[in-house]
Amino acid sequence: MSFRPLQPRTVRWRSVEAEGLEHLDLRPVPGGVMASAAVIGERGGVHYGVRYLVLLDENWRTVEFGVSSADGRGILMRSPEPGRWLDNQNQPLPAFDGCVDIDLAATPFTNTLPIRRRGLLVEHGPQELAMVYVPFDTFSPRVDRQRYTAIEDGRLYRYEASDRSFTAELPLDEDGLVLDYPTLFQRI
Repeated sequence: MSFRPLQPRTVRWRSVEAEGLEHLDLRPVPGGVMASAAVIGERGGVHYGVRYLVLLDENWRTVEFGVSSADGRGILMRSPEPGRWLDNQNQPLPAFDGCVDIDLAATPFTNTLPIRRRGLLVEHGPQELAMVYVPFDTFSPRVDRQRYTAIEDGRLYRYEASDRSFTAELPLDEDGLVLDYPTLFQRI
């Protein structure tokens, strides 16, 4: 099952374990998709407030993303070709070679990217991916290995940290956006 063509929409999630809220504006743009969001929350006793912008091509591949905090810190990275990354000075970042997708901390939105980009179906079995992971406390990206498995095409997917330290079953809506992320986020 494929997801429906994206129409402009606004989605909100609340944090389940602590105070927090995300407001996401998602819309098609010429040549792809743009996601813009504000996220406020608290993790491990530390409060944060960030904005992020993600530009995707028509296949839901990240071509650029930026995250900035209310206190002025942030990160900007570009991917001029799949699996190659540049910093905000257009300098290569070879540590992230092979990473096509991103995982931004404290948002369920970036779980949608590999699912839609790869068109994951039950028949494909588990798919292991290397992600550019960006925590909101340091904004220091690192490679994070993750596994996605379709349980019910277009409706339910299993996310697993490759080291098996965390697993969650993610129900999705007709656009491939997370409805509920057990113990972390819930759509409102």
